[in-house]
Amino acid sequence: MTRRPVGLGLLAAAVAVALDQAVKLWLLYGVDLPSRAPLHVFPGLDLVVVWNTGISYGLFPQSGPVGQWALLGVKAAAVALLGLWLAKVDRRASAVALGLIIGGAIGNAIDRVTLGAVFDFVLLSVTTATTRFNWYVFNVADVAIVIGVVVLLYEAFVAPDAAKAP
Repeated sequence: MTRRPVGLGLLAAAVAVALDQAVKLWLLYGVDLPSRAPLHVFPGLDLVVVWNTGISYGLFPQSGPVGQWALLGVKAAAVALLGLWLAKVDRRASAVALGLIIGGAIGNAIDRVTLGAVFDFVLLSVTTATTRFNWYVFNVADVAIVIGVVVLLYEAFVAPDAAKAP
């Protein structure tokens, strides 16, 4: 009987939530971010204040309490399902990946409950001679989710034993 790495996944979730919330609190209360103009950190990286009332990339914005609670309900269901998946994985990388996704979802859910919207603040851009391309504004929780998804995709399709049938 092999020991499942659930604890490692839960640790990854806890670290993701703690880091996400610490950075958000520091930026909201410790840094004087301008509310309308970006704070230029260096070329291609700005800090901005964006309140996301929707889901990923600001889709389906919800300003009323019913919509906000509905989004929280969907998020809670997703976290519960990811937790069940975490309880069944055998690989440490999969456990960490699921933990990062769970932690990111919880970090953004905390914003939605305490602030009424998710606080996004990182704006990446690329400027050419004729145009400027801005990426979607995101936060630490979003980074944790993306890293988790990338690791799960790697494990599913690229890892040495990915082609083996269960």
